[in-house]
Amino acid sequence: MTKFTLLAAAFLALTWISPAEAAETTVELKNIHMCCGGCAKEVAKILSKVEGITGVACDQKTTSARFQAADAKAAQRAIDALAEGGFHGDAGSKDFAFKADSGVKAGKVKSLTVTGFHNSCGGCVVSFRESIKDVKGVTGDNAKAKVTTAEITGEFDAEEVIQALNKAGFHVKVK
Repeated sequence: MTKFTLLAAAFLALTWISPAEAAETTVELKNIHMCCGGCAKEVAKILSKVEGITGVACDQKTTSARFQAADAKAAQRAIDALAEGGFHGDAGSKDFAFKADSGVKAGKVKSLTVTGFHNSCGGCVVSFRESIKDVKGVTGDNAKAKVTTAEITGEFDAEEVIQALNKAGFHVKVK
């Protein structure tokens, strides 16, 4: 009987689903890049395609998106899909979040090429430039509308540029 009890306890421990993973949850992502209605529509389109996500609502004015996730895993899939689409934001959760997967290396650089960010119009380029203009040492960039790769120049801390872009709602990878 003791072996059976231990075996049953081990099985239950291995198959335990935490309440956060099992329960439907409302997710609000903040500070997502949404310079125009087109950006907001793209965020909604990406989220609506993720299995386990319903009730998607985007607010361009507050740069936020709200949705229902079947569980924490669905919420993470939605966040990962937004990142793949070049969007970044603040999930405000310990159960799901945007990953720090830019590939940036610490230290000063004279140029940094970033890629994969959402950039569908001139407004996106303006937002991109606004986000990096206060990073000490940045002197320019070659961002162009509808091109998802840009080189940032000057003499600056690469991590600070990535943080500034993420804060402005752009998810980027270092090329």
